Amino acid sequence: MSLACYLSPKKLVLLLLFKGEVIISNPLTILWIAVPLFIQTTVIFLLDYGLSKLLRLSYQYVVPSALIGASNHFEVAIATATMLFDLSSGASLATVVGVLIEVPVMLLLVKICLKTQTWFQK
Repeated sequence: MSLACYLSPKKLVLLLLFKGEVIISNPLTILWIAVPLFIQTTVIFLLDYGLSKLLRLSYQYVVPSALIGASNHFEVAIATATMLFDLSSGASLATVVGVLIEVPVMLLLVKICLKTQTWFQK
């Protein structure tokens, strides 16, 4: 059974409520968490996407592979952080920032995939 099932919607809302003030009041801390996550997600995607292009793989296989590879699976990270630590821990903060960073980055990567689909064999 996945750890994510242990995180109820109520806990997620509480986690976001607890971390909202911390996120707003500590922008530098958030930046220290967000920049490496952005770099990691982007580099992994570009490596996968670029190697797939070199291997002449089909677009229908490349995109899911690159996006899943770049994903950080924060739903599992949030569940783990709240189970092992409490809602006010630094680990919980990192997972919340991760979700807030990963969603727009993944949308950007999807847009890149859509604009470059002609690069790959169908």
